Amino acid sequence: MGETDEALMLAYAGGDAGAFDRLYARHKGSLFRYVLRSVKGRGEAEELFQDIWMKVIEARARYAPKAKFTTWLYTVAHNRLVDHWRARGLTVVASTDDEESGVPEPAAAPSAEPHRVSEARETLERLAAALAALPLVQREAFLLHHEGELTVAQIAEATGANEEAAKSRLRYAMSKLREAIGDD
Repeated sequence: MGETDEALMLAYAGGDAGAFDRLYARHKGSLFRYVLRSVKGRGEAEELFQDIWMKVIEARARYAPKAKFTTWLYTVAHNRLVDHWRARGLTVVASTDDEESGVPEPAAAPSAEPHRVSEARETLERLAAALAALPLVQREAFLLHHEGELTVAQIAEATGANEEAAKSRLRYAMSKLREAIGDD
């Protein structure tokens, strides 16, 4: 990677548009998955995703690397999602359409046995349903950790919770998800 995210954001704030391109390329996939799994549809996720990056662009002059860039980025994302949920009365509905819910197709080797592919598919579907059923704060903690690769301390900072609350939310989410997919 070479350049840190923080250095790239500072370079972008200083006028280096290529630095933004590199930051975007590094974080677009995980950030989009986080947003997609936090709302009910792909179109909604795409709109929020664009809003989040616009907020990053607008905040470039104010950016100060007080924390990891990813913590700052996911704080921006969290705040935008909170605004979105509040505007809708915190109603979050999961879609059953695989493309809309973000359930990936299981990878299959050419020699994969059909029943194993089917089992993997069922496990992914159970995981997606369990993720959608989690309380909002637990789902968010899980997604920030899994998609954003944030630590408990960074999750706490991004969501405005204390570390114990973030740790507890993540622990409960992981427990419920393991239970749902039968991974004791």
